[in-house]
Amino acid sequence: MGWLNRLMGGGLPADFPGELAPGENVIAVAGVEGGGELVVTSLGLWVPSEGGPRRVFWHLVAKAAWGEGVFELTESEETGKVGAVMVVVDRPPVRFRLPAPGKVPPQVRLRVDGSVRSRHRHDFGTGGAWFVQRKVPGRDGTVLQVRPDPGTDPALVEAIAGEVAEKLANPGE
Repeated sequence: MGWLNRLMGGGLPADFPGELAPGENVIAVAGVEGGGELVVTSLGLWVPSEGGPRRVFWHLVAKAAWGEGVFELTESEETGKVGAVMVVVDRPPVRFRLPAPGKVPPQVRLRVDGSVRSRHRHDFGTGGAWFVQRKVPGRDGTVLQVRPDPGTDPALVEAIAGEVAEKLANPGE
């Protein structure tokens, strides 16, 4: 299948220092101005970083935007877990200038959108949170994430996430 990836414009550069997982397929690659590549795979988006490229799994890509030659990535970080519910916050966005973006922006959009199974907004009066059910690449099933708005009381969000986790654990009650 490596020849097919190269034919479709998704060939991994020979000097790419990252290590793909077994069965992880390259979909698209774009060079980043200043060095490195954005590599779209079946499991996530590889991004350049100080210690070498690192993979951001699709269920941890909060936002991805493309415009005026710049790809902007907002990554989620897991800050806790309440039962089966993963509490996440957004990291500051990171920008990559892509002189020849190729298929990277539309393929990222396709995979991020494809990872979302459902979403629900819950307002608390003094803030709120998004509850998002997402498919985890390479695994069966989904994960439920809660993303509180900045400034929303974390204890309140965790209490509601606990109720949701309880209902997920005992769906008939």
